[in-house]
Amino acid sequence: MTSYTEADRFWTRSAIDLSRLSPPSPTHYAVGALVVGPAGNPMATGYTGETDPHFHAEEEALAKLAGRGLDLAEATLYTSLEPCTTRKSRPVSCTELILAAGIRRVVLALREPLHFADCTGVETLQAHGLEVIEISDLGEAVRDINAHVMGMQTT
Repeated sequence: MTSYTEADRFWTRSAIDLSRLSPPSPTHYAVGALVVGPAGNPMATGYTGETDPHFHAEEEALAKLAGRGLDLAEATLYTSLEPCTTRKSRPVSCTELILAAGIRRVVLALREPLHFADCTGVETLQAHGLEVIEISDLGEAVRDINAHVMGMQTT
């Protein structure tokens, strides 16, 4: 994976902060996501369960941009957790939604643990030519926020 910038760290931390808004549930992770334009302007945000308990963070953010005719090829999607590739509650995964939106760059803090599904979001996005960056030192905050499903105590 390629290196990241201080702006990438800032926006990934912002996604982690958004994830704190997600209602705790034993059936899903608390995730936050932002789509940021090439000039560093946030275009849309979302968190798991924002409008529906079954909607993922990336899905929430991308839905706010749908139908607006925006070219997202230069935008970056920042997410606290690896975009899903398997969904039990919805027909389309977040990875598929990202690909369909035309986003070419994704930055995340933590790969999805093997708790709900075997996720291959990073590999799938890379196989489609997207730049994917993991800022793994921010992953501990994501684990703490999701201790309710990961079976961990918060620090």
